[in-house]
Amino acid sequence: MGTNANSSAELILIRHAPVAVPGRLFGRTDVDAKIDADAVAAVKAKIGPIARVISSPALRCRQTAEALFDSFEQDHRLWEQDFGDHDGLLFEELPDLGVLSSADLARYAAPRGESFAQVCDRVAPALADHSRAALTHGTTALVVHAGVIRAALALVTGHVPGGLAFEVANLSVTRLRCGPDGPLSAIEVNGR
Repeated sequence: MGTNANSSAELILIRHAPVAVPGRLFGRTDVDAKIDADAVAAVKAKIGPIARVISSPALRCRQTAEALFDSFEQDHRLWEQDFGDHDGLLFEELPDLGVLSSADLARYAAPRGESFAQVCDRVAPALADHSRAALTHGTTALVVHAGVIRAALALVTGHVPGGLAFEVANLSVTRLRCGPDGPLSAIEVNGR
């Protein structure tokens, strides 16, 4: 693709397709995606040309990336939040965290899991690396999880708890303008 003469580029974050086993919280548990050809075609039509594709190593992300693109790389830093003892539970089995302030919610970690704030810390270097690569190679797509997209939005807004305020639908597209230090602004959030 050559060197991009612009001082900014785009990162396109695509949330994976719905999981084949709905109704449960999945972080690090590897589950299949339910790929719908029409929904995949709609995403392809929306995103336009992509120079590079990076996927979380999670099966649901890899299956989504395979449905959308001819080839992709993987980055282990893009895994979903580790929900620890809550991973795999039915949604109704999860503790009620609605009483927590947004700051406390961002710091909350399930037993043997990681907090959203820790996800933000883990994902920030990956986003910076992929932003720099996008400046050189062109628009880069990341096929990732809702938690990773929220972490990217927290980085853009400069407010970790604020990242949790965004809803991120399956197969939605979030476009970020990025520079050499990482994402700078949100162009589009949760686009469908």
